[in-house]
Amino acid sequence: MAQVLYRKYRSKKLSEIVGQEHITKTLSEALKTDRISHAYLFTGPRGVGKTSIARILAHEVNNLPYNDDQPHIDIIEIDAASNRRIDEIRDLRDKVHIMPAAAQYKVYIIDEVHMLTKEAFNALLKTLEEPPAHVIFILATTDPHKLPDTIISRTQIFNFKPINQLEAVNHLKSIAKQEKIKITDQALELIAQHGEGSFRDSISLLDQLGNGTKEITEEDVREILGIPPSSAIDNLIKLIEEPKTSYKKLTSDINELYSQGYGPSLLAKKLMNELRDKLVNDQLKMTPQKAIHLLKELLDIDSKSDPNSYLLLILLSSLEQNDKPVDKGITGNQISKAQVEDKPHTITKEVKIDKKNINSELESIWPKVLKELKSHYNTLYGIVRMAEPVFKDNNHLELIFDFAFHKKQVSEPKNKQILANIILDLTSLNYRIDCLINETGRTLNTSEHLKSPDPKDDNLDHISKIFGGGELVD
Repeated sequence: MAQVLYRKYRSKKLSEIVGQEHITKTLSEALKTDRISHAYLFTGPRGVGKTSIARILAHEVNNLPYNDDQPHIDIIEIDAASNRRIDEIRDLRDKVHIMPAAAQYKVYIIDEVHMLTKEAFNALLKTLEEPPAHVIFILATTDPHKLPDTIISRTQIFNFKPINQLEAVNHLKSIAKQEKIKITDQALELIAQHGEGSFRDSISLLDQLGNGTKEITEEDVREILGIPPSSAIDNLIKLIEEPKTSYKKLTSDINELYSQGYGPSLLAKKLMNELRDKLVNDQLKMTPQKAIHLLKELLDIDSKSDPNSYLLLILLSSLEQNDKPVDKGITGNQISKAQVEDKPHTITKEVKIDKKNINSELESIWPKVLKELKSHYNTLYGIVRMAEPVFKDNNHLELIFDFAFHKKQVSEPKNKQILANIILDLTSLNYRIDCLINETGRTLNTSEHLKSPDPKDDNLDHISKIFGGGELVD
C-alpha cells in the first residue's frame, strides 16, 4: 500500500518546517543553548504542523533521529479526545516519576488537550506544578480558550499561524514535481486556497487528484471539490444588486446551482469571499450596510438544519433592500464601528388610540408596524408581512401564517419581543403576541394591510411555495 503524501513529505527536522519560522527559529535556539522548558503549549488551526513540530522537538531534545514509522519508547503520544478521563491522567501522573528507558528525557505529547475533563486538568496541573527533571510536556490544541488559565500559565506558548498561500503553492509544486504529478499553477492555487492555511488538507487533496495520468486543471479541482465557478458567484451578486430582480429569477438560479451539485456551504463561503473583497475595494452597487448585513447572515449557514432553504431565504430577503438608495459617498474602507452595528430602534411619532374602537384602530396602524420592521429588521419584516394580524381584546394579537416555517421563525422570543416593542412605542400598549397556522383552507389576504404595496409583492406566493407546507427547523 502506497504511503499517503502528507505522511511521506512530513518534515523530519525543524529546519525543514515550512511556514512557521517564528517558532522553529526560537526552538532551535533553545536547543543550541540548552534552555529547554518543562512544558510547551502549541496552539493554532488544524494541519499547520503542531504535532509534527512536537514530535521533531521530542526527538531533537534527545538527540534522536526522527522516523514517524518507529515510535520511541520514551516519547509517549496521548490523544486527549479519546483519553480525556481522570483515570488516564492519573496513570500518566504515576508513571512520570519513572526514569526514561533509553533517552535523556521522557516526553509526553498530549494532542487536542482541550478535550480533557475538568478533573483530568486538575490532575495534570499537579504534575505541571512540580515536574520531574527528566520529563517534558508538549500540549497541542486548536482551542486554547478552553484550557484553564492555571495550565496555560505553566507552559511556554507558541502560536501557530495558517500557512501563507504563496508558501503553500510553492510547497505543493515541489511535491507534485517529485511525484511526477502534472498540474497547472491555477489548480495548485485553488488547492492551496481551499486548504485555508492547512498543509495537511492541501497535500491530501493533491494526493487525491494525482491518481490520474492527465494534467490536472483548475476545472478538475472545482469539480472534485464542488466549488462553483466565479461567474456563477458574480451572477448571484449582480442579481442581489439589481433592483428589478424577481424572486422567481433568483430562486431559479439558486436551484440550478443546487442541481449541479454545489452545496449551500460552499456557495455561502464563495459569496462571502467575493462580497468581502468587493466591499473593501468599493466595487459594490449595494450599500455597505446591506453588504455587511448579508455577510453576517451568511456566517450562520453551516449551523442550520436546512442550509439549502436558509441560504435561499437570506438571498431572497436581501432583495427587499433594493429599493433603498446607494450612498456613493461611503466606501468600504470608511465603514466605522457605528455603521456596522444595528441601528437603534426609534419611533418618530406616537399614534393616538381611540379606546372605544381599539381593535379597528390597531388594525389601521399595522402598515406602520411593518414600516418600522422594514426599516430596522428587514429579514423579520420579510416573514411578518406574510401574516394576517388579528387584534383581540385584552391586548392580544394573533398572527396567522400559511406555513409552519414562517410561524416558527416569528415565534422565537426575541422576534416576538421586537414586534411587541414596536407596538408599545406606537400605541403605549403592551401586547401579547401569538403565532398561529391558518387552518381555514383559504389563502390569506395580507396585501390589504400594506399601505404602499411593494412591486415585488406579486412574488410573495412564489416565496411561500419554495418552502412548502412542511416545517423547517431553524
